[in-house]
Amino acid sequence: MIRNYALLALFGAFVLAGCDSGDVPSPAERQQGQTAEQPIAADVVELRPEGLAAGPEAFFFAAGQKEVETALGRALGAPLRQGSNNECGAGPVTFTDFSGGLTAHFQQGRLVGWNWHGPQEGDPPATGTIRLAGAVEVGSPRSLAQAASGYAPLEGSTLGEEFALGQSIGGFIAGDAVEMLYAGTQCFFR
Repeated sequence: MIRNYALLALFGAFVLAGCDSGDVPSPAERQQGQTAEQPIAADVVELRPEGLAAGPEAFFFAAGQKEVETALGRALGAPLRQGSNNECGAGPVTFTDFSGGLTAHFQQGRLVGWNWHGPQEGDPPATGTIRLAGAVEVGSPRSLAQAASGYAPLEGSTLGEEFALGQSIGGFIAGDAVEMLYAGTQCFFR
């Protein structure tokens, strides 16, 4: 009888090991290597390689769409636009635009990416602040991006002058300034 319980426990462990979601880090993995971060003001959104923080709330990719949109709305004001693109290479993506040029990307009700760009003509001014950890932001001079830790140009991009900041953040330079920054799932047609 004890042998059957041992086999059942071993089988259960194998089943659980096979249930890994792949792209979503466990809470323990999220904690590894992290240092204590400074609190973020209620009207600030900090864009991160693995998600974002809106005021005091942090969200990893895979967080629920309603929770993310609510927190972003508190920090930046009500969404400006919502839409979808069913022709993305990664599958259908819905998006929500906020003031300050932030677009949050969702798939199946989960945060999968963000991009930060200049506001569209006619958009109201930002009610909060959007920032990226480090000094690079939309509008930063080319020289600041090129001097940033982890900067690498992406040779042969069909989308323009594209670069990476480390393993998870990308961006574009137009003229002499950073035009867009992004992380996670995007609908770029290369």
